[in-house]
Amino acid sequence: MRKQIVAGNWKMNTSLEEGKKLAEQVKSILEEVPNNVELIVIPPFTHIAEIAKISQKSSLKVGSQNCAAWDKGAYTGEISASMISSTGATHVIIGHSERREYFAESNETLLTKVNLVLQNNLTPIFCCGEKLNERESNIHFKVVEEQIDQTILLLSKDEIQKVVIAYEPVWAIGTGRTATPEQAQEMHAYIRSIVEKKFGEEIANSISILYGGSCKPSNAQEIFSNPDVDGGLIGGASLVANDFIAIAKSFPS
Repeated sequence: MRKQIVAGNWKMNTSLEEGKKLAEQVKSILEEVPNNVELIVIPPFTHIAEIAKISQKSSLKVGSQNCAAWDKGAYTGEISASMISSTGATHVIIGHSERREYFAESNETLLTKVNLVLQNNLTPIFCCGEKLNERESNIHFKVVEEQIDQTILLLSKDEIQKVVIAYEPVWAIGTGRTATPEQAQEMHAYIRSIVEKKFGEEIANSISILYGGSCKPSNAQEIFSNPDVDGGLIGGASLVANDFIAIAKSFPS
């Protein structure tokens, strides 16, 4: 049975004290989340070690929003996967649409990062997804397939099973637009079919695929009810503890 996962990407929000307070709030109502749902908070780098301490002795996991494409060395300002691992984090977002767009991260760079994350016993949350013009040009399947084909499909059978995939319809992030549940299911099923072609049905059916486009308490249940949607990579709604927990409670029973 695939893991049901709700991961909160805080992006560049909250001071350290605000972040600690938010993590405490999430932890205080964590018991409301069903046992089969894995909850992950993904704060800025500056907060990770402190929030990892807060999450100790609970089921709450902590992740990082990115990592360097190098293990160590003269790369001022970069944070390596091994450094992230030392903080107590367990997950790392790789290839978020904002990293691809604002920092020009290539598929080659993202594959390097995925490998470094895996080498440090961390779980990559690998993002893929199309922009509005790509969907309107009807090349959205091709775009997503290329993003996957040139990265995680190059992993081994053992490695791919350690990856969580997040589908981001870039046109639905921070725009107020949301992919319909049917659009989400269609792309999630397509992503799973791509993995199946390379690795087989059993492995494809074991990988969690999260929806990452403006998911909130009001639409989470409808989105999560789709058979190939295994949870969400949540943006703005993860900055409000009650909303984040409400989303985590939205899976069909």
